[in-house]
Amino acid sequence: MKVYPTSEIRNIALVGHGGTGKTSLAEAMLYNTGATKRMGKVDDGNSTADYLPEEVKRKITISTALVPCEYKERKINVLDTPGYADFYYEVVGTLRVVDSILVVLSATAGVEVQTEVIWEDFPDVPKIALINKMDRENADFYKALNELKDTFSDNIVPIQLPIGAEDNFKGVVDLVKMKALIFEAGTGKISEQDIPADMLDDAQNYKEALIEAAAEADDELLTKYLEGEELSDAEIIAGIKAAAAAGSAVFVFCGSALNNIGIQPVMDFIADCGATPDTNPLIKGKDLDNAPLSAQVFKTIADPYIGRLNMFRVFTGKMKADSVVYNANKEKEEKITQLLIMTGKDQVGVPELYAGDIAAVAKLAVTGTGDSLTVKSGAAVIEPIRFPEPTLSIAIEPKSKGDEDKLSGALQRLLEEDPTITVEKNAETKQTIMKTMGDTHVDIIIDKLARKFGVDVVSKEMRIPYRETIRGMVEAEGKHKKQSGGHGQYGHVWIKFEPTEDGDFVFEENVFGGSVPRNYFPAVEKGLMEAMEEGVLAGYPVTNLKATLYDGSYHSVDSSEMAFKMAARLAFKKGVEAAKPVLLEPIVNVQIEVPDTYMGDIIGDLNSKRGRVMGMEPAGSKQVIKAQVPLAEMARYTIDLKSMTQGRGKFKMEFSHYEEVPAQFADKIIQKAKQEKEEKEK
Repeated sequence: MKVYPTSEIRNIALVGHGGTGKTSLAEAMLYNTGATKRMGKVDDGNSTADYLPEEVKRKITISTALVPCEYKERKINVLDTPGYADFYYEVVGTLRVVDSILVVLSATAGVEVQTEVIWEDFPDVPKIALINKMDRENADFYKALNELKDTFSDNIVPIQLPIGAEDNFKGVVDLVKMKALIFEAGTGKISEQDIPADMLDDAQNYKEALIEAAAEADDELLTKYLEGEELSDAEIIAGIKAAAAAGSAVFVFCGSALNNIGIQPVMDFIADCGATPDTNPLIKGKDLDNAPLSAQVFKTIADPYIGRLNMFRVFTGKMKADSVVYNANKEKEEKITQLLIMTGKDQVGVPELYAGDIAAVAKLAVTGTGDSLTVKSGAAVIEPIRFPEPTLSIAIEPKSKGDEDKLSGALQRLLEEDPTITVEKNAETKQTIMKTMGDTHVDIIIDKLARKFGVDVVSKEMRIPYRETIRGMVEAEGKHKKQSGGHGQYGHVWIKFEPTEDGDFVFEENVFGGSVPRNYFPAVEKGLMEAMEEGVLAGYPVTNLKATLYDGSYHSVDSSEMAFKMAARLAFKKGVEAAKPVLLEPIVNVQIEVPDTYMGDIIGDLNSKRGRVMGMEPAGSKQVIKAQVPLAEMARYTIDLKSMTQGRGKFKMEFSHYEEVPAQFADKIIQKAKQEKEEKEK
């Protein structure tokens, strides 16, 4: 593959809801360039972009794939993104490095949830739209077009009209040329004909709307248009190009990616009218070729054999193979050996890259997703990519007990690849907790751990880190007395236990007359702290406890630190059992953002989850609900919210405080903990 100058590069992401045909579109585009001899199919598992075993198995896109198309002396870097919510982070990373997006819709389903989410989250990125699957049963171009207009306030303008639909779909009317383009299914071969007579009136009406959108992008053209002068085709195309680059209009195409009908005109448009790298807001106004190097990594692939593969875009300057760059985030130099152009999983080396191009580099020492690669003098960090936060927590453990270290290493590699996974060891519950974007995300991670790193993993429900405390005040005696050959053991304490809000644990001593020597005070405190790790109700740690050592006795020969530790533990057990112990549960602050339509359902659901709604406030076209909810009720909320809002809602939560568990729930938790303990002891 040759090296292309900045002006000849186009970077475009294929986005939209799952199942709209983005991968089939990438395949048709690649075929139209002559890069492949036959079009691969998702259903056959042989498409260029969906090459991961998990993608082939599920027939969905999981990971963004780069499919560069050399077309009309230009290079179109096509990035095929996932359409499922669990992998939305891939879309977010990809949209950092493209200059426009091609929104793919199904002619049968119209505007779907992920299309809405992307459009709302990236309002300023220039867009074009393809109403795909025109050959399917119930395909309706005009219904999908009207949904686009009704859902989004953007200036949405067809640049084509379909000729036929379903089994009779055979081509499109080109509203610029005012010609019919008839396609030979599968081959992409086109014959130009006159517009069918029954479509002429519609074509004229839509052509007028197209001319208006083109004129509005250029002041001179607009003046001419408003004065009633006719615009030439060249002027219309110039206006369309200006509108497409600025994102002031969204031009709508139609076709069938699977049968390669209507795809070539989309490619023509991207090559001739698509946004160019110099229009990207991150670098607008800069001299791209003569500025110092600045590049950003938007995706990392972790491979157990070749190591890390970092995919990046050069924003300014040039990058050369066999050179040294500076990682401005990690403040370390990195050696670039080879520059790799990816086409799906295939790689080919190039000697250099110009500003605007997208490529990959292997075996960098410290570089990860989001890092800026630049020059050391005057190094600039490109604004970080804001990935969505994971919200579904599960516990994981290796099937084989000997694989703990292996699992830890494998997770570390996956964290490099996926910026939305977090892993932490919970000291209280002794579980490894992994946070992800959803249940499908979990399944993919488990599959990858087995396939890539040879670690079989099981997922379990996350244990809730309950705690215990007391509500009453008691005085309790602890006496540890043991006689065996030689020295005996003797420790004797009286301790007052009471609740406190000053901290997890407060220890005081108020001993008179040396009944317990001072050198044993630390042993008493340590014994209490150890005993607090396991409460008397359900074995959870005890908190908010004040213990005052006020009396006791000792033996000049048999007393020891160990004996007083044991005495303190005995006093603790006796005292806490008598001091009205209660169970506490973690409460989280939750912020939920949903469209107005779902407010009633969300609030009703929060009430059923023992939640307290603290307030509501508008956020654009949505509402933000603030609430406090027990963590135990939020374990599957990612899935619940997706179900209630069809994927239109999002939420975040953070720990707030602990509260007493209502008695009817506490009894069940205590009973369950006792059963688990009995089973463990068996």
